[in-house]
Parts: sequence; structure tokens; C-alpha cells
Amino acid sequence: MIGISRLYCGTAESSDSLRYGRVSSAPAPGASGRAPDMPAPTVPARKPVVVWNSTRRCNLACVHCYARATSAAEPGEMTTEDARALIEDLARFNVPVILFSGGEPLLRPDLFGLAAYAVKLGLRAVVSTNGTLIDRAAAERLRDCGVSYVGVSIDGLEKTNDSFRGSRGAFAAAMSGVRNCLASGVKVGLRFTMTRANVHDIPGVFDLVRSEGIPRACFYHLVYAGRGASIASYDLDHAAARRAIDLIIDRTAALHAAGAKTEVLTVDNHADGPYLYLRMLREKSPTAAGVLELLRSQGGGSSGAGIGCVSWDGTVHPDQFWRHATLGNVRHRPFSEIWSDAREPLLARLRQRPPHLAGRCARCRFLEICGGGSRVRAEAATGDPWASDPACYLTDAEIGLDRAPHDGPRESVTNV
Repeated sequence: MIGISRLYCGTAESSDSLRYGRVSSAPAPGASGRAPDMPAPTVPARKPVVVWNSTRRCNLACVHCYARATSAAEPGEMTTEDARALIEDLARFNVPVILFSGGEPLLRPDLFGLAAYAVKLGLRAVVSTNGTLIDRAAAERLRDCGVSYVGVSIDGLEKTNDSFRGSRGAFAAAMSGVRNCLASGVKVGLRFTMTRANVHDIPGVFDLVRSEGIPRACFYHLVYAGRGASIASYDLDHAAARRAIDLIIDRTAALHAAGAKTEVLTVDNHADGPYLYLRMLREKSPTAAGVLELLRSQGGGSSGAGIGCVSWDGTVHPDQFWRHATLGNVRHRPFSEIWSDAREPLLARLRQRPPHLAGRCARCRFLEICGGGSRVRAEAATGDPWASDPACYLTDAEIGLDRAPHDGPRESVTNV
């Protein structure tokens, strides 16, 4: 996540300690832009945020659903007892956040009890939902069980969203859920996945955030996973991505200038961080150097390190998108053991990824900030999980590849 409001507008936000307070487990690249080969740590330096896809069942049929959610529950979904054992292990492992996702997590009748149990054991519980099932009673139950945040997914204004979500009335129901959360004192935000088919609605989403008093908005880049792989051609081209990020930055600044301290983030493309930094340099921002340090402290490439995923049947994945990579199953072995196993080759490579990266990513001067972007997107586009992330929209000049080999070493990112 790239905190546009935090980095560009300088606001203090509740998630700052989680985002900037930990040191990345990957070594910083040396002068060559590649990190030295190092053994994978037995335990990653940071404990992951864990996404639990609590069910595959969903009442909508979104065209970009990474989980390929269905209208019926998947056979073998984790029971309440399985889930409580998972939560206990995550708490002992000092995981900071459990994110209840799906499918649609509110279709699990035990969701509220499990969220309350997580909070009781010291975890921060957040919920990712389509919002359509959050009536006033559900919102009050989310509040009472201690859920810290509810992210409601919309993919545009009414016509666009209902088309994406495969259900007429989905937008109205989702906004009703948002309003019920606001009225019940539950922190709520919008989640918007950008594509060619809905990017035109970004200004309208900002208008909605301001008029409704919604405190948070997250703009996601498309990841080519699940049903999202079938609409990869709908991803923004590089020029459109740059325009979209500039628009998000401009609208965030306007919100803050008007006194609305909305938290705005972009997600699933760490190139947004260097892009923001370079823009601040062009604008001669006095805080650009501090922003660079925050981006360094956050690092990139969180898959397999800063984020992990447990599926509805207990299968563990490096992240919620990399569902074809299986690390183990919590029904047979605790998540903490699976995550800490240095013998798992994929986790070892993800945590020491610079030596394994190829193409532009391997030689990028922003590697320590971006971490090579999305490995899932690289694999989906090229068949090679270590190839360049096709969604990186930074130019060769911006990432330091416009020099011939005899021109000498690349400049530090501080000397752009």
C-alpha cells in the first residue's frame, strides 16, 4: 500500500506504525542494484498481515474476483473450531492483523464470533466485504465485536459497479452498508480496482467519499489472478496508469485542502511510491527526502513476507492472489510453522528476492522501495514469476536504465 495522503499531504494515520514501523526482511541492494546472496531467515523479520478467505461463497459474481467466488460454499471449508485454532496460532505468532475476506465473509454465520475472538486474543480484526449484507444490525455487531475497519468494495458509480459486480442494485446495497457502518461508529472505507472500464469513475468516487464523509479510500491496481486473469487486457496501459495516479494525488490534495482528512491509498503496484517521489522532486517539495525514507522503511514486494493468505480449506498461500502456490495447510500444521520454515523454497526466494529478479526489475534503482512489484502479475503475463512486473509504468530513464554500461554506476535515488 502506498499512502498517498500520508506521503503527499503529511497526515498522521492510524496505520502508520504498521506500514512504516517495521524493517523489510530483504537486504538493501548494493551499488550494482542487486543484493548479495544471503540465506533465507528462519523467521521473517516482520510478521505478516494474514488474509483469511473464510468462505468461497458470495452473493455477487464480480468479473475480477481473484478467488473465483461461487454462489455455494466450497466443500471442506474450515469449521468454527478450525478457525478458532487458526486465530489462536496467529495470536501466539504475534500477527498484527487478520483480514476476514471471502467470497463474502458475512455469509459465514460465525463471522462475528470469530472476529470477537480474534480481538480478545489481541489481533486487529478487519473485514473485506462487498457491503451488500451490512444492515444496521450487522453494522452494530461489527462494532460490538471490535472490528477495527470494514473495507467495502465498489468498482465505480452505480451503473459501472453493478456491471462489474453482476448484480443490479449492488451499488445501492453497498452504499447502504457503508452508511450503516458510519452511523454505527465503525470505521469504513471504499476499495476500488482500476481498469479501463471504470477509471473514468475515479472523480465520482472522490466526490462520493467527500459527500458521504467516508474516512478512507483505497485504489487497487488489477492483479491477473482468478477471474481477474480473464480481464488482464482491461488493465490500464502505462500512460493511463500515470494519469490515474496523478488524478488520485490531485484529488487527495484537494480533499485535504478543503479540510477533509480522508486517508487515500493505492494498492498492488509499488511503482506508485517512486512515481509519487519523483513528482514531489519535480514540484520541489521540501518533504520529498522524508517521503523517500518512509518508502524505504516500508519496502515493497510484501508477498510471502508482509502478507500471507489462508484459504477457506486451510491451504496457505504466499498472498491472496498466488492461489496456485501451496505452502501447506493449517489443518495439518500451524500457520506459524509453515510461515517460519526456511526449507520452503518459494518463501525463501520471496524474502530474498533481489538476486532472483530478472529484466527491468533486477536493474531498477528503486528496487529497495518497490521490491520488484507483483510476482503474480509477472508470472501471469510471462510464465516466469521472476520476470519484470508488466504493470510497472516507470520509464527506463526514471528507473536509471537509460545509461550505457560504460557510463559508470547508476546514481543514487537521492540524486535524481
